[in-house]
Amino acid sequence: SCCSNLGINESMVRCWSLHMGNLIKVLTRDIDNNGGNFFLDFENAQPSQSETEVWEKVNQVLMEARVILDDLQAYRGAGEEIRQAIQSPGVEGVQEKAWSAVVPLVAKLKTFYEFSQKLESSLQCLLDVLTSSSSTPTQHLEQKQALARQFAHILHFTLRFDELKMTNPAIQNDFSYYRRTISRMRINNLSANAGNEVNNELANRMSLFYASATPMLKTLSDATSKFVSDNPDLPIENTTDCLSTMASVCKVMLETEYRSRFASEETVLFCLRVMVGVIILYDHVHPAGAFVKTSNIDMKGCIRVLKEQPPSSVEGLLNALRYTTKHLNDETTSKQIKNMLQPN
Repeated sequence: SCCSNLGINESMVRCWSLHMGNLIKVLTRDIDNNGGNFFLDFENAQPSQSETEVWEKVNQVLMEARVILDDLQAYRGAGEEIRQAIQSPGVEGVQEKAWSAVVPLVAKLKTFYEFSQKLESSLQCLLDVLTSSSSTPTQHLEQKQALARQFAHILHFTLRFDELKMTNPAIQNDFSYYRRTISRMRINNLSANAGNEVNNELANRMSLFYASATPMLKTLSDATSKFVSDNPDLPIENTTDCLSTMASVCKVMLETEYRSRFASEETVLFCLRVMVGVIILYDHVHPAGAFVKTSNIDMKGCIRVLKEQPPSSVEGLLNALRYTTKHLNDETTSKQIKNMLQPN
C-alpha cells in the first residue's frame, strides 16, 4: 500500500492526495509535472470485473459500429441510374435498372437506421452506470475507465457517421427515389416485393431519421434527454456533470503534456470528437445549455483548443457546434463565444 513506511498523518495526506488529488488537479487546471493527474486512457483502458457485463454488451455494438462506418464510407449511391430513369420514364429496362440499383442501397440505409437504435440502448446502459449516485461523476470516469472509453467511442462514432452522412447527398436522393417508386407501384397495383423489407411505417421513421442533418447525434441527444426524464429520482446534475467532466478531461488532455502520452495522432482527433460530442449532449440536456456563463463547461477554452488544430480536421466539429447545439443563439450566450464560432 502507498501508506506503508510513512508516519500516519503524512501517510493519510499522501494517500488522499494520490487518490483524490488526481482529479481535483485536472478540474482546477492545476496541472503540474509531478502529480499523477487524471488521464483518461482512451487507447488501452480494460474493463475491471465489475464493468465486464456492461462492457461486453456495449462492445458487441461498437464492433458493429466499425462495419457501419466502413459501409457508409463506401456508400456511392445510385445517382446515375436514377437520373437515367427520370429522363426516360417510359423505358422499362431503364426503370428496372434504377430500381435494382436502389433496393440494396435502401437495405443498407435500413441497417444504419436500425443500428441507431442499438446505439441508443448502449448509451443508456453506460449512462446508467456512469451517472449512478454511488460516486461522483469524476470518480465514475476515473474508476470505470473502460466504460468511459466506450462512451467516448460511441460519441466518436456518432460524429464520424454524421460527418460522412452530411457530405453524401446520395443517401437522401436514393431514399426519396425509393419512396416515390414504391408509392407509384402501389397506385398501379404492381407488386413491390423486392422493396417490401421496408414497409410504410418503417419508411416514415427512416425518412425522419435521414431528414436530420446529423441523425446519429439527434438519436443520442434524444436518448440522453429521455434517460433524464425516465429517471426522475436521479438528479439531472448526475448526467450533466458526467458530460461536463468528460469535456474538461478531454480539453485538459489536449492542451497539456498529457497529449504526448497518446500513442497515436489519431487519438487527438478522437479526443476532439468526444469533447464536441459531450458538449452537444450537455447543451441538449442541461436546461440552460452549455454556453451560459454558469455552465460547467469552459466553452471558450474548448473552442480555442479546436481552433488550434489544422482547420481541415476540425471544420466538421466546429460546424457541429454551430448547427447542432440548442442554445448557441440564445441571448444568454456571450458575444465572444458567438464570434469565436463565426464561420471564417
